[in-house]
Amino acid sequence: MPITEAEFGASLPVDGYGPGFFRVGGQVYRGAVVVEAGSVREWAGLDDPAPLLALEGKIDVLFLGMGGDIAFPPKALVQALEAKGIMTEPMSSPSAARTYNVLLSEGRRVAAALLPVPEKAEG
Repeated sequence: MPITEAEFGASLPVDGYGPGFFRVGGQVYRGAVVVEAGSVREWAGLDDPAPLLALEGKIDVLFLGMGGDIAFPPKALVQALEAKGIMTEPMSSPSAARTYNVLLSEGRRVAAALLPVPEKAEG
């Protein structure tokens, strides 16, 4: 079965992640990020809805990467996004990054708000 490499054009895929960081478009970002087709920006996390609300009219779905595991985002955040017409899909950050990349390669209007996978505690 032939495997076709994903084509992203000028869009920014999530290239990788690790404890406390994401690599997007070849650049490493420490902490949480918001990624859409043509931009990536650092994000203060779930208490910072402004960058997510600014996606109104630009995307059809926002993948909320909740860190290393799936978790429910704050209800008030989801309601604020839905009021702006932004559908959310919460999942673990690794799953959100992969799903974002697949749909981005298909030319879909998507974004991902990703909380980092925690760094392992020493001990």
